[in-house]
Amino acid sequence: MRHLIVLVLTIALVAGAVGGAGAQAPIESELTLITPVSKFIHDAALKAFVDYAKEKWNVTVRTNAIPAGTPVAYGRIVEWKGRPDADIFWGGESALFEKLAQQKLLQKVEIGKEAWDSIPASIGKPKPIPLKDKDGYWIGTALEPYGLVYHPVKIKRLGIPEPKDWEDLLDPKLKGEVAQCAPTRSSSSNATYEVILSMLGEEKGWDWLKRLAANTGHFTARSRDVPTVVAKGEFAAGFAVPSYMAFEEKLAGFDIKFVAPRNAFVTPEPMAILAGTRNPRAARAFIEFLLTERGQKVFMERGLFPITPRYKVQGPPGSTAELAVQFTGGVRSYFDGEVANVYDEDVAAKRSEALKTRFRSDIEAVWKKPN
Repeated sequence: MRHLIVLVLTIALVAGAVGGAGAQAPIESELTLITPVSKFIHDAALKAFVDYAKEKWNVTVRTNAIPAGTPVAYGRIVEWKGRPDADIFWGGESALFEKLAQQKLLQKVEIGKEAWDSIPASIGKPKPIPLKDKDGYWIGTALEPYGLVYHPVKIKRLGIPEPKDWEDLLDPKLKGEVAQCAPTRSSSSNATYEVILSMLGEEKGWDWLKRLAANTGHFTARSRDVPTVVAKGEFAAGFAVPSYMAFEEKLAGFDIKFVAPRNAFVTPEPMAILAGTRNPRAARAFIEFLLTERGQKVFMERGLFPITPRYKVQGPPGSTAELAVQFTGGVRSYFDGEVANVYDEDVAAKRSEALKTRFRSDIEAVWKKPN
């Protein structure tokens, strides 16, 4: 009798263990991002992941995105103090991700080795742009230049050549015709301010940025608004615009052009899992999905470039992928040629607050809309 009881208990324990293991889904059924990446991109990425999760695990994932400029998102994550209302932070300057990791507000990504190894450590010379964190706290998802946009009809009316380099925005005929977003609100602006300061040095760099402000007719509330006001013809040119934001306006039918000048910053659109996340397995699965060919195609069809040398932007004639290649000057992969970069991540991280403080005092406080 005693042997029978032991046998029954053993079977019950094994069944319980098997049942418990089976009860836990491979991933959680919720995922929330906090991100400066536009709806045009994050909606498509989340939808593709939802479809993938349903196919692979038969899990229906409810997704949500909290839109916020990178500095604002960073501040909110700090305020959450390890009890976040989101699972993933996506987009912007990697310098802020480094600061979050130092505060123990990120957990290690810990995706599969094949996915992690598919991304090179860096790209660009003379200053390499990190494409993933050496300590494993963030990883790039797609490459994207921050450049200039312009309205060709307005530029022609002003009687000036189409802008190709940074200096072209200082043309006196562009007084009141430039739109930009403050570096306090936008990581693309902050990174591009860093590019100017790195190229020219502090003194000459700030002089250049003040001259740009003198030509600026509008500081937008967010970086996404810069290509919009240019596309609508309200302003002739825009400064520090992510390529895909301009491409979105092109797809909407507006007459807008994009150019990445020399040393234009190329972001890897970093992604990290927040410490204290409620959905770590879903977050990890989302990152791994984005690094697959299927995930990278979501980006490549929207004006972004692959984060790995494995893939190139290509599609049938007339496709959005081919239009994106044409729009960005024929680029199919940033790994095909040499990327010129002067942005220094360490300098940017140390100078971040000082840059914003000086912008407020030297530009924002004294700026007046040109007549």
